[in-house]
Amino acid sequence: MREWERVDAGSGRLFTASLELVGKRWSPGILLAVARGAARFSEIRATVPGVSDRLLAQRLKELELAGLVERQVIATTPVQVRYSLSPRGDDLMGSLRPLVAYGARWAEAGSSACTPSRPPTHESSRHVRPAQP
Repeated sequence: MREWERVDAGSGRLFTASLELVGKRWSPGILLAVARGAARFSEIRATVPGVSDRLLAQRLKELELAGLVERQVIATTPVQVRYSLSPRGDDLMGSLRPLVAYGARWAEAGSSACTPSRPPTHESSRHVRPAQP
Protein backbone atom coordinates (compact mmCIF):
# COMPACT_ATOMS: atom_id res chain seq x y z
CA MET A 1 0.00 0.00 0.00
CA ARG A 2 1.32 3.43 -0.88
CA GLU A 3 1.77 6.02 1.88
CA TRP A 4 -0.91 8.34 0.52
CA GLU A 5 -3.49 5.56 0.65
CA ARG A 6 -3.24 5.04 4.41
CA VAL A 7 -5.52 6.88 6.78
CA ASP A 8 -4.28 6.59 10.33
CA ALA A 9 -6.59 6.90 13.33
CA GLY A 10 -5.31 10.38 14.19
CA SER A 11 -6.02 11.76 10.73
CA GLY A 12 -9.44 10.16 10.71
CA ARG A 13 -10.31 11.65 14.11
CA LEU A 14 -9.18 15.14 13.08
CA PHE A 15 -11.16 14.96 9.84
CA THR A 16 -14.26 13.69 11.65
CA ALA A 17 -14.01 16.36 14.36
CA SER A 18 -13.76 19.07 11.70
CA LEU A 19 -16.80 17.76 9.85
CA GLU A 20 -18.82 17.42 13.05
CA LEU A 21 -18.01 20.99 14.02
CA VAL A 22 -19.26 22.51 10.78
CA GLY A 23 -21.85 19.84 10.04
CA LYS A 24 -24.27 20.75 12.83
CA ARG A 25 -27.58 22.05 11.57
CA TRP A 26 -27.42 25.80 10.85
CA SER A 27 -23.67 26.11 11.50
CA PRO A 28 -22.64 26.18 7.82
CA GLY A 29 -25.20 28.87 7.00
CA ILE A 30 -24.20 30.94 10.02
CA LEU A 31 -20.51 30.72 9.13
CA LEU A 32 -21.27 31.65 5.54
CA ALA A 33 -23.42 34.60 6.64
CA VAL A 34 -20.68 35.94 8.91
CA ALA A 35 -18.05 35.36 6.22
CA ARG A 36 -20.17 37.39 3.78
CA GLY A 37 -20.41 40.32 6.18
CA ALA A 38 -23.44 39.77 8.42
CA ALA A 39 -22.14 41.04 11.76
CA ARG A 40 -25.13 41.64 14.04
CA PHE A 41 -27.44 38.97 15.40
CA SER A 42 -30.41 40.36 13.45
CA GLU A 43 -28.37 40.44 10.21
CA ILE A 44 -27.30 36.83 10.65
CA ARG A 45 -30.88 35.77 11.45
CA ALA A 46 -32.16 37.56 8.33
CA THR A 47 -29.47 35.91 6.19
CA VAL A 48 -30.16 32.37 7.48
CA PRO A 49 -33.90 31.82 6.92
CA GLY A 50 -35.63 29.44 9.29
CA VAL A 51 -33.18 29.55 12.19
CA SER A 52 -34.80 30.43 15.52
CA ASP A 53 -33.36 33.06 17.85
CA ARG A 54 -32.61 30.42 20.48
CA LEU A 55 -30.81 28.11 18.09
CA LEU A 56 -28.89 30.96 16.45
CA ALA A 57 -27.67 32.13 19.87
CA GLN A 58 -26.66 28.56 20.75
CA ARG A 59 -24.76 28.00 17.49
CA LEU A 60 -22.99 31.36 17.73
CA LYS A 61 -21.82 30.46 21.24
CA GLU A 62 -20.61 27.04 20.03
CA LEU A 63 -18.77 28.59 17.09
CA GLU A 64 -17.24 31.16 19.43
CA LEU A 65 -16.11 28.45 21.87
CA ALA A 66 -14.61 26.52 18.95
CA GLY A 67 -12.59 29.60 18.05
CA LEU A 68 -14.25 30.11 14.67
CA VAL A 69 -16.26 33.24 15.45
CA GLU A 70 -15.28 36.25 17.54
CA ARG A 71 -17.85 38.20 19.53
CA GLN A 72 -17.26 41.89 20.15
CA VAL A 73 -19.41 43.85 22.61
CA ILE A 74 -19.57 47.57 21.83
CA ALA A 75 -20.44 49.74 24.83
CA THR A 76 -23.12 51.93 23.33
CA THR A 77 -26.71 52.56 24.32
CA PRO A 78 -28.16 50.10 23.58
CA VAL A 79 -25.23 47.69 23.72
CA GLN A 80 -24.20 46.33 20.32
CA VAL A 81 -22.77 42.89 19.71
CA ARG A 82 -20.90 42.17 16.50
CA TYR A 83 -19.68 38.84 15.19
CA SER A 84 -16.81 38.21 12.82
CA LEU A 85 -14.75 35.26 11.70
CA SER A 86 -11.65 34.63 13.74
CA PRO A 87 -8.41 33.87 11.89
CA ARG A 88 -9.20 30.19 12.48
CA GLY A 89 -12.73 30.65 11.10
CA ASP A 90 -11.39 32.51 8.08
CA ASP A 91 -8.94 29.66 7.47
CA LEU A 92 -11.80 27.16 7.68
CA MET A 93 -13.90 29.18 5.23
CA GLY A 94 -10.98 29.06 2.81
CA SER A 95 -11.41 25.28 2.86
CA LEU A 96 -15.20 25.41 2.62
CA ARG A 97 -15.54 27.91 -0.24
CA PRO A 98 -14.77 25.24 -2.88
CA LEU A 99 -17.51 23.10 -1.33
CA VAL A 100 -19.96 26.02 -1.55
CA ALA A 101 -18.98 26.49 -5.21
CA TYR A 102 -19.42 22.76 -5.83
CA GLY A 103 -22.96 22.89 -4.40
CA ALA A 104 -23.79 25.95 -6.49
CA ARG A 105 -22.57 24.28 -9.70
CA TRP A 106 -24.74 21.24 -9.10
CA ALA A 107 -27.75 23.35 -8.10
CA GLU A 108 -27.39 25.29 -11.37
CA ALA A 109 -27.36 21.98 -13.22
CA GLY A 110 -30.71 21.14 -11.63
CA SER A 111 -29.39 18.43 -9.35
CA SER A 112 -28.66 18.33 -5.66
CA ALA A 113 -24.93 18.06 -4.99
CA CYS A 114 -25.45 15.08 -2.72
CA THR A 115 -28.15 13.25 -4.63
CA PRO A 116 -27.04 10.73 -7.23
CA SER A 117 -28.39 11.42 -10.70
CA ARG A 118 -29.63 7.85 -10.85
CA PRO A 119 -30.07 5.24 -8.14
CA PRO A 120 -27.18 2.80 -7.84
CA THR A 121 -27.73 -0.65 -9.26
CA HIS A 122 -27.38 -3.64 -7.00
CA GLU A 123 -24.05 -4.52 -8.61
CA SER A 124 -22.57 -1.02 -8.36
CA SER A 125 -23.61 -0.42 -4.76
CA ARG A 126 -21.41 -3.13 -3.26
CA HIS A 127 -18.37 -5.16 -4.12
CA VAL A 128 -19.24 -8.66 -5.26
CA ARG A 129 -16.59 -11.33 -4.82
CA PRO A 130 -16.27 -13.95 -7.52
CA ALA A 131 -17.31 -17.45 -6.55
CA GLN A 132 -14.53 -19.70 -5.31
CA PRO A 133 -13.83 -22.78 -7.46
